[in-house]
Amino acid sequence: MQATAYTYDPDTRTGQVLLDDGTPVPFDAPAFDRGGLRLLRPGQRVRIEVEGDGPGRRVTLVTLQTF
Repeated sequence: MQATAYTYDPDTRTGQVLLDDGTPVPFDAPAFDRGGLRLLRPGQRVRIEVEGDGPGRRVTLVTLQTF
């Protein structure tokens, strides 16, 4: 699934992505670390993997979207 980086805190390695419908979904440090990234800038297109639905949805992987 694709999304857009919305927020990112380099100290905690946590943040939020926006789904294409505008829904913000938070991610935690393990999801960020699993993607092998060192930095994330708001506005970057990312590829994410998620678990669950609705309010229980969580991101399990954040990595850069490559074309």
